[in-house]
Amino acid sequence: MAERLRDLTATRRIRQLLTVFLCLQILDVVTTLIGFRVGAGESSPFISALLGFGPVTGLLLSKLVATSLACAALMSRRERLVRFVNFWFVAVVGWNLVIIRVASSSLN
Repeated sequence: MAERLRDLTATRRIRQLLTVFLCLQILDVVTTLIGFRVGAGESSPFISALLGFGPVTGLLLSKLVATSLACAALMSRRERLVRFVNFWFVAVVGWNLVIIRVASSSLN
């Protein structure tokens, strides 16, 4: 009984981590595309290389890689790594919002 409860708790925790991760990935794509629209650029060399396939395709490819790595980390019981990456992407999305604000105010 205790083992079953522990398994359910672990499954729920992993599902929550993955849900937060996926939501942050979506927010990153959306804020990055908005940033492109207002004239911002991409600072990551890896993402910049993928943007050669087009902005949406490049970003989706990068998110496919990120999601694959997150799933591999979770399957390897590296939940703390995914939790750290989630905090990192909170900062990335926040930074994107700052860049959007600065770039859009320079348009006016």
